[in-house]
Amino acid sequence: MSELPLKFDRQGLIPVVIQDDATNEVLMVAFMNDNALERTRESGYTHFYSRSRNTIWRKGEQSGHTQQVRGIFVNCEENSIMIRVIQQGEAACHEGYRSCYYRRLEDDNSYVTIAERIFDPQQVYTHAVGVKQEQAKDKEHISMDINHQV
Repeated sequence: MSELPLKFDRQGLIPVVIQDDATNEVLMVAFMNDNALERTRESGYTHFYSRSRNTIWRKGEQSGHTQQVRGIFVNCEENSIMIRVIQQGEAACHEGYRSCYYRRLEDDNSYVTIAERIFDPQQVYTHAVGVKQEQAKDKEHISMDINHQV
């Protein structure tokens, strides 16, 4: 296989536009590094690079709102990607909206919300964090049990 002809930025990232395959709606924009792109291609589900957490994450790993890849497209300058997806779960935005583009910029520089919120992020992400904390406690207990048996 030949080397990827993509132009990642100085931080090793490339912007990615996520578009709904059925409606053509732009759902979100995120960043990938080469590893996130590789995981996306291998798994068939989107993975992104979090600049704030400095880690790769799978879309929907907390909310369950995953994105199944239908096609990956490269722009003319090879410096951005568009991925057409089947959005599984009704929302792509972590704020609870179908699209991250749920606000319109007005002439007076204010925002107007133009979409309906589909889920309450506090309920979805608080539950996901609680589940992860419980899983971590379970692992800790299992580790303690194993250490006591040795």
